[in-house]
Amino acid sequence: MEKPFVEQFVFEGVSTITFYSPSHNALPSDLLLKLELEINLAAKNDAVRVVILQSQGDRTFCAGASFNELIAIETAEAGQLFFSGFAKVINAMRTCPKFIVCNVQGKTVGGGVGIAAAADYCLATKYAAIKLSELSIGIGPFVIEPAVSRKIGVNSMSEMAINAEQFYSAEWAKQKGLYVELYPSKVEMQTATADLVNKLKTYNPEAMAAMKSIMWTNTAHWDELLVERARISGTLVLSTFTKTVLQKYKTA
Repeated sequence: MEKPFVEQFVFEGVSTITFYSPSHNALPSDLLLKLELEINLAAKNDAVRVVILQSQGDRTFCAGASFNELIAIETAEAGQLFFSGFAKVINAMRTCPKFIVCNVQGKTVGGGVGIAAAADYCLATKYAAIKLSELSIGIGPFVIEPAVSRKIGVNSMSEMAINAEQFYSAEWAKQKGLYVELYPSKVEMQTATADLVNKLKTYNPEAMAAMKSIMWTNTAHWDELLVERARISGTLVLSTFTKTVLQKYKTA
């Protein structure tokens, strides 16, 4: 079994950032930290004109938080620190002056939906169903809510949050604005992404940075907001309800 990783490859103006973990690409703290770091490195690299964000594998983009790590949390401070990992990744995506194109090849849950929503442009396959499962385990999609609501609207976000055990189809996600386009396969999605970024890398980087800044107007307060949301999740994960539910998902 391959070890978890986050890696970045830069070629001809395009940074491709790929993450992987054997637990359906769930993201523990160390991978979240690495993902934030690589996004920030791409942001500062003058050789990078556009960023592709993707995960490894065929049918799962990201399963969200690492349940084993959630189970091990014993203090509110540790809980806030863990959920701040997702907050920092989203904020790194938000403040990166380069467009981030996300490839969602399959199902994505919780924090993975937040990452897809924080991308500037998101392409997906027909298998890329989404779910916000947090309420069903005793917490809530607090950290990712601003990114998800910004992309698909408060009503659609609320519907997903309340129906926490339901997967919503890739077509539904496209209709709501999370995905720009759907493709029959991962290969076809990646081909479309390559076509797009090969055009973007020829555009004026100053114009793209200015456009991105305008696209993210009124989000400067997210630096503080998402950390505060992480505090809420970090406290709730200590509840007896959540601890009991998480035990069902514990793996060796």
